Amino acid sequence: MLSISDLRTRILKPVSLDLDAGACVAVRGPSGSGKSTLLRAIADLDPNAGEVRLDGRSRDAMPAPDWRRRVIYVAAEPGWWADTAAEHFPSGADAAALAEAAGLQKDIVSRPIAALSTGERQRLALIRALARKPRVLLLDEPTAALDGEARDRMEGLVAAFRRDGGAALWVAHDPDQAERVADRTLHLDQGDARA
Repeated sequence: MLSISDLRTRILKPVSLDLDAGACVAVRGPSGSGKSTLLRAIADLDPNAGEVRLDGRSRDAMPAPDWRRRVIYVAAEPGWWADTAAEHFPSGADAAALAEAAGLQKDIVSRPIAALSTGERQRLALIRALARKPRVLLLDEPTAALDGEARDRMEGLVAAFRRDGGAALWVAHDPDQAERVADRTLHLDQGDARA
């Protein structure tokens, strides 16, 4: 599904990784080790070199908007460009039903983004990504601001995404969470990766 060969940035030393359909790789390491940089490079949001392929097709052969619909980066602190969450969902998506599946009240999607808690915004960012039906999720600490119950729901939504053939890279500081959500772990330290 996703194949990465010698991906590198100013900070990141060459990384190679294969991610099969249904798989999840936890990305761990100390702060500043290059975890977010790796995800942003795969998403083609930051300058990088190397090769990234999805289903055999090179990222460079695909227009950036097409790539970013298939490979979605969910930031630790997600950005919002409209006043309400509903405006951030693709047309036809049932944002209220998705919010309910994430343990949120249905009407949360019509509330102003500025009035939502960090945890609510974090859950909405994940379901916003899932609503776009990507092939790969790049999750940068997607549950950092959540309590245990909300964290478990989000882990469950990603598990369902994987059962449907999606794949994920998941930055996790908590080793217990990494063990729960991932098939294997990639460790980063000062931009150097090891399995």
